[in-house]
Amino acid sequence: MLGRKDSIGKRYSASLWWAIVLISVISSSCGSSASSDAAGTAASKPIGDAVVNVSYAASLVGAMTNFIGPEFLKSSGYKINGYPGGSVALANQIKEKLRQADIFISAVPSVNSSLSGASNGNYISWYSDLASSPLVIGYSRSSKFAPQLNSGNWYKVMQQPGFRLGRTDPKLDPKGVLTETLVKDEGTKVGDSLLFTQLLGSAENTAQIFPEETLVGRLEAGQLDAGFFYENEAKLAKIPYIQTGISLGAAFTISILNNAKNINGAIAFVNFLYSTKGQKLLNSVGLVPERPTVHGSGVPQGVNF
Repeated sequence: MLGRKDSIGKRYSASLWWAIVLISVISSSCGSSASSDAAGTAASKPIGDAVVNVSYAASLVGAMTNFIGPEFLKSSGYKINGYPGGSVALANQIKEKLRQADIFISAVPSVNSSLSGASNGNYISWYSDLASSPLVIGYSRSSKFAPQLNSGNWYKVMQQPGFRLGRTDPKLDPKGVLTETLVKDEGTKVGDSLLFTQLLGSAENTAQIFPEETLVGRLEAGQLDAGFFYENEAKLAKIPYIQTGISLGAAFTISILNNAKNINGAIAFVNFLYSTKGQKLLNSVGLVPERPTVHGSGVPQGVNF
């Protein structure tokens, strides 16, 4: 009897041993598969930091937030951290080391010079033309002045008592400078040397000046009767607008900063904007894509115009 029990015990032990081996193999196989999946997911992510810091003209805030940023994320895996503002103000933030950026998008080419050269910190050594958009007058549908603005002679309507006009600071934003130029040109065109003072009061009239990133919102909220915008802003926000007949507007440029922390992401973003998909996207948000003309030198290897 003892021999039989011993034999049964041996067979039971052998079966148990094989069961343990089988479980171990299955467990190892599952673990290997999970590791493989994880490795595959990791490999599909961008190399390095998955965030690209972009300082850009606030007239592009709607386009960047709702269209360009999400599409770039889907195409590349990189997320955009956007910092909108007046182009001059953004350049000052970079120079004063208040903002670390990988990409700088200005509304006018001239601002790039404030970041170029040794005396300016050598933050930028090149930039490329990106897109353009004309300066227009956007107005509130709920404004009592809306029918008159839409009928022409906008400069006369703006001089009426109670008219609330919004514009950006010419010291911080190129659009503010273009606004002043437009009003001066209109005064010359209609033969009214006092038009600038009558419409704007002074260059630094704080009753009219607001941060660029808030101007659309103020108009939509009914705080303003009209304001000066780029056409792409008005189109995207579905703000009614009028053309002034004077050819002034934004000439957006893009550059990768020399001290960019995420150079791979920055290169991917520039390539995305100049790709066929990117160019169609710019056009869809009301911008006129420009041919990539490079000004300066030192474009990073991997940028494809």
